[in-house]
Amino acid sequence: MEGRTEPPGKDLRLYTRSQTINSSVSTITQQTAVARINDNSNWEKRQEDTADSNPHDAHGMASGDDTDVEQGPDIVVTPKDAAIDPSSYPDGGIEAWTVVFGGFCALFVSFGWINCVGIFQDYYQAHDLKSYSPSSVAWIPSLELFMMYIVAPLSGKGFDNFGPRYLLIGGSAFHVFGLMMTSLSSEYYQFLLAQGVCSPLGAGFLFYSSMNSTVTWFYRKRALAVGIVASGSSLGGIIMPIMITKLIPMLGFPWAMRVCAFLILALCTVACSCIRARIPPHPRPLVLKEFFTPFLEMPFVLLTAATFLYCFGMFLPFTFLVLHARRFGVPDSLASYLVSIFNAASIFGRTIPGYAADRMGLFNVVIIMSFFSVIVVFAIWIPSHGTVPDVVFAILFGFASGSLVSLPPSLVAYISDVRQIGVRSGAMFATVSIAVLLGNPIGGSLVPDVVHGDYWRMQVFSGSMLLAGSMFFVFTRVRLAGTVIMKKI
Repeated sequence: MEGRTEPPGKDLRLYTRSQTINSSVSTITQQTAVARINDNSNWEKRQEDTADSNPHDAHGMASGDDTDVEQGPDIVVTPKDAAIDPSSYPDGGIEAWTVVFGGFCALFVSFGWINCVGIFQDYYQAHDLKSYSPSSVAWIPSLELFMMYIVAPLSGKGFDNFGPRYLLIGGSAFHVFGLMMTSLSSEYYQFLLAQGVCSPLGAGFLFYSSMNSTVTWFYRKRALAVGIVASGSSLGGIIMPIMITKLIPMLGFPWAMRVCAFLILALCTVACSCIRARIPPHPRPLVLKEFFTPFLEMPFVLLTAATFLYCFGMFLPFTFLVLHARRFGVPDSLASYLVSIFNAASIFGRTIPGYAADRMGLFNVVIIMSFFSVIVVFAIWIPSHGTVPDVVFAILFGFASGSLVSLPPSLVAYISDVRQIGVRSGAMFATVSIAVLLGNPIGGSLVPDVVHGDYWRMQVFSGSMLLAGSMFFVFTRVRLAGTVIMKKI
């Protein structure tokens, strides 16, 4: 298997699955971090906003509602514990910024790696797994994304009980071991277990423990700190796809995987040495009921439905962007870099809308960006048959989807007791993992021939799911704040 190069006609799907996970980087790059940092200041801000319309309802919910979530937990979150007192956060210093550096390294090797897994789709199809259908091979990267989502509740609970150390060490071991085993694999089930389960399981532990640790060190500068850490995944999404594409022809697949595994091991060592939590762990028994109770609250159900539907359609453009571009005449030399262009645009999509959300309201910005992504799909991607429209689509959709990756966890925090953020966000994203797992195979079945066929069925399906998700974001906002358009929420 060593020394093999990819056949020219088969590089169409090299970056197919890398698009899929990037957004995971990322609905998941800010998941636990943003969820945990929306604490006292956001709580007080919601109280002030809602107190104007109803002095008896100061929990950030729609006035007049009688359910538990609309009335809130009936707790004013005051920092009785010195560890969570805003004045106790270092907000800088060598120790705090060392944690940020370690988190940057952890996200580079976790989500940065996940962003480039689509490279292997075409290689497996042309070599070791050429007897399997494209849809069968596609389950490997789809399972990777699923594992990154489904591990959220376990990672959050483990961090609360034991801190980041065990998660970081265990995550590093699983991630590196999975890649080493992938380099030795030759059968479908071996690739599925090594690259589809073991490696992303470790990457998930690295991600959540890094983000959770970072936010314990910052209060006023937490957005800056989290942004720096999250940029590790974006930079990885730019560099890793190019790196893997060059290594496989040069060294062959087995040694390309081993070189990557050694690099990841080195950066994981840095992460394990730098990252630690400021707040001591507080072990508590696992209560499964905690993960189901939020679904008794209508705002949480509506928000989960919105995110579920949106993610069902959001990852399809990531997956088929390069294939569609080459199908309609984009030169191979440029099509191969659409992934990096997309990831570069997503950096701005994670920062600028977040800055605007602090001033316009989280739900308002999410609704605007979600409908913007719908317009981009229907107005640009579906009719595009050339280089310029595909590049424009990669930039605009990368920007729009970047905001929908980072802001949904903030929405969970907005409707939640700050002390239950980990459980509630974990419950939502565990549900969304089903959409992430099934979206790609369903969309792929709508493209009969990736080389010569039409893509419009898959594109319409993607745009329709994005539209449905956008509508449910609107329903959630109406449930919380009524129909007052200019209200900041």
